[in-house]
Amino acid sequence: MDELLREIQAEEEYIRETLQALKEALGRKERDVVELAAIATFLQNTYNGIENVLKRILKFKGIIVPLSESWHKTLLDLSIDNQIISFELSKRLDEYRAFRHFFIHGYGITLDGEQIIPLANGLQDLWKDFKSEVDEFLES
Repeated sequence: MDELLREIQAEEEYIRETLQALKEALGRKERDVVELAAIATFLQNTYNGIENVLKRILKFKGIIVPLSESWHKTLLDLSIDNQIISFELSKRLDEYRAFRHFFIHGYGITLDGEQIIPLANGLQDLWKDFKSEVDEFLES
């Protein structure tokens, strides 16, 4: 369990640093393609960190996430089934999962600020809620 906690703490540190960088990027007045690409990168990085936490917990429990085209969705479903996160939180995370897919498989020049900025503005609260649920799971 100590190793799992160390791994999660490392992910949490990266996520905190990423959220700080996101805050700085959101504070910029200009929102051209470069700023939008930076904001999108921080969204994707944070979501990947969240997935990494879930993968580590499931691995610790001996649960394998089957590799498939939809493994990102399966990861969320397994995390609900194992009471790591709530169904409600998974629905919120699913928005970021969908964005991650778009960002990874698309072009930065097609980023839409009207889609990205609301996700970015909600990320801090999502992270707090995620951390709270994971901490509660780990304490039980």
